[in-house]
Amino acid sequence: MKKGDRGISIALDAMGGDYAPGDMVKGAVLAAESRDLELILVGPADIIGAELAKCNSAKLSIRIVHADDVVPEGANPALAVRQKPNSSIAVAARMVKTGEADGLISAGPTGAIVAAAVQYLGMVEGIERPVMGGAIFDTAPDTVVFDCGVNMDCKPYHLLTFAIIGHVYCRKLLGIDKPAIGLLNIGTEEGKGNQLTREAYPLLMKSGLNFIGNIEGNQMMSGRANVLVCDAFVGNILFKFAGSLGLFHDLPEARGYNQGGGLVFGVNGIVRKLQGASRAHHVAATIHQTKDAIKVDFIGALKLELTSVANLVNI
Repeated sequence: MKKGDRGISIALDAMGGDYAPGDMVKGAVLAAESRDLELILVGPADIIGAELAKCNSAKLSIRIVHADDVVPEGANPALAVRQKPNSSIAVAARMVKTGEADGLISAGPTGAIVAAAVQYLGMVEGIERPVMGGAIFDTAPDTVVFDCGVNMDCKPYHLLTFAIIGHVYCRKLLGIDKPAIGLLNIGTEEGKGNQLTREAYPLLMKSGLNFIGNIEGNQMMSGRANVLVCDAFVGNILFKFAGSLGLFHDLPEARGYNQGGGLVFGVNGIVRKLQGASRAHHVAATIHQTKDAIKVDFIGALKLELTSVANLVNI
């Protein structure tokens, strides 16, 4: 069945998260009231069916796809995904690969989600590693940070790809036509910083993006830059620091594209990580956000932007 025949279809790993499967199923029921959306609950059919029977779901477009295994917390992510091909996250990822689903959502272990996405969907050409990021400051909802937690030892080209991802994110999901790109650094002058930022600067200058130069720590929440670019060593410290001060971005569902999780960027498909402690209303909001990313063809837009920048930078 083609997407045009059934609307948008999203596979939900119903066994991932602290409150699975109950809140995963309840969240799906809340979101399924949107009639152009099909939701696929992946996991043990008897367990999910029992949870679904507790809800008023008879007229909703929800179906169950059986998966008889799960990836537990603490397991080696890549090894567990390979050894458990019938786990709920692996089955959901394969559904996206085959086109049976347009995207997937899981609140399971982050490593397993990323491993399944890479194994079954592969990477977008031009991006070497998965990336995570988004809006993290409550007072600056139109400022996003990439990378927030995956890529520690980066090359200058990686920072360029983070900028491209942030650019497309702002245009497609936040409605910012010409997002300003800033390189997070210890000074505003060109030539400041370590070897990584000094070598990334000229790549960003030639990229054709709206690169406004280096951004210091005291400018992060000023709104001057819509995209803050850094490696994940810096980004993850920043992410957790913001959370510790109560600055973490957690706006209502229309704008809250992070909420402790986020899209796994760079993989060749729409994959969304939910925070492990998510409840039904978080699940429902995330389903709608994932639907938005599918509707605007985020992956297609990213591929076009990567090609455009590659031609300008000659890489």
